[in-house]
Amino acid sequence: MMIDRFRVQDRAAVVTGAGRGIGAATAVALAEAGADVLIASRTESDLTAVAERVEQAGRKAHVVPTDLSDPEAAGALANAAHERFGRLDIVVNNVGGTYPKPLLETDTEFLEEAFRFNVSTAHALTRAAVPAMLESGGGGAIVNISSVMGRVSGRGFLAYGTAKAALSHFTRMAAYDLAPRIRVNGLAVGSVATSALDVVAQDDNLRQQLENNTPLERIGDPEEVAASALFLASDAGSYITGKVLEVDGGLQRPNLDLGLPDL
Repeated sequence: MMIDRFRVQDRAAVVTGAGRGIGAATAVALAEAGADVLIASRTESDLTAVAERVEQAGRKAHVVPTDLSDPEAAGALANAAHERFGRLDIVVNNVGGTYPKPLLETDTEFLEEAFRFNVSTAHALTRAAVPAMLESGGGGAIVNISSVMGRVSGRGFLAYGTAKAALSHFTRMAAYDLAPRIRVNGLAVGSVATSALDVVAQDDNLRQQLENNTPLERIGDPEEVAASALFLASDAGSYITGKVLEVDGGLQRPNLDLGLPDL
């Protein structure tokens, strides 16, 4: 049956940034579709709550509290999953983010930190995952969570947008290197109701700007992103690689007024 192509029965996955938001929703979606999941983020209590939901779906959860701003820590997750589950089939690189800053306040160190957190960590985990994927299942699927800001312009988002644009192109380049046995795709995510958007969502003016600039006239839900990640990770997306799927409600121009000072 066609619906079976969306299942990932008895596969093993790693999801970073899985304590809340998109990462948590994706970990639970993969579990509900049949996968065991290693979940990683800084806060153990958040991960414990997500692990309970994974186990309620009848699958195994492995909790790894770690600082994912360190690429070495991110890379170590591949071996941890392989040792715990005996295989590794799916990686979701969800860790990332950077605070908005005007260009003149964005020094080189801040820009490099944004790149390391959003791109280097994904590269480290992807590189470490490849041998485990090839050994256990002969291949696998990698999904990178990028952003609409990687393809549109927005004031104050220079570091974040540049890093996410790099992650999107990393996705395309890695797909060529790892084909045909490992598929690599990404999601360019728009405005989604996560803790990272709390400051905006709690400000009526900023929230209204986002909703007005989005053709679907609302902020997205983490489960909507998780459904897309599951599609790309499952056999339903088996003929897709090197693509960045836009999950953004049709958003074309954020144009948020964050109150940043003029030059």
